[in-house]
Amino acid sequence: MFKHCVIVFFVSMVPLIELRGAIPYGVAFDLPLWLTYLIAIAGNMLPVPIIYFFARKVLVWGKDKRYIGKFFTFCLEKGEKAGRKLQAKAGRGLYWALLLFVGIPLPGTGAWTGTLAASLLDMDFKKSTLACAAGVLLAGAIMGGLSLLGVSAFGGEICLAIAGHLRYNVRVISAGLMELVDVVDSKSTAGDSVPVRVRSPAPKKRHP
Repeated sequence: MFKHCVIVFFVSMVPLIELRGAIPYGVAFDLPLWLTYLIAIAGNMLPVPIIYFFARKVLVWGKDKRYIGKFFTFCLEKGEKAGRKLQAKAGRGLYWALLLFVGIPLPGTGAWTGTLAASLLDMDFKKSTLACAAGVLLAGAIMGGLSLLGVSAFGGEICLAIAGHLRYNVRVISAGLMELVDVVDSKSTAGDSVPVRVRSPAPKKRHP
């Protein structure tokens, strides 16, 4: 159980996957939904301050680098595009738009992209963090409900399939180990036995 809790925590921190993969994973491995929800929320919110204060600087620095330039440029453009969408559609309700952007668990949305967009738009840190936190809570509730129904917006179906495959493999391996133990036990029992041969009685001597 502890291992799966750790996996849920770290999966929720992965960009583009986040709660869309973490919560279905926990549900697939029979973790309590409330525990999966709390762990995934904590893991998803943990990088938010780092993203807000440092992600833009790192992405701008690395977009011209040889090996990481393409990926950093992709992340930077994704954040800028999300920021433009928020500004165009939200107007004065920018923080409500950020909440909904983070809270609707679709591909390309989430805490990472929303926080990066807030940083690129120079939105207030406290307000944007609160909006992001509310959005993460909403996304977690949605993914929890969808996971119980066996549905996933992104990544959850893969996690459920992997979970089912792993469960099948564990059952097969367990059955194989039980058969092997039985075989070894039977051999050891047979090897420990010592054959005993009963000697026939000596022939009686005849007296003349």
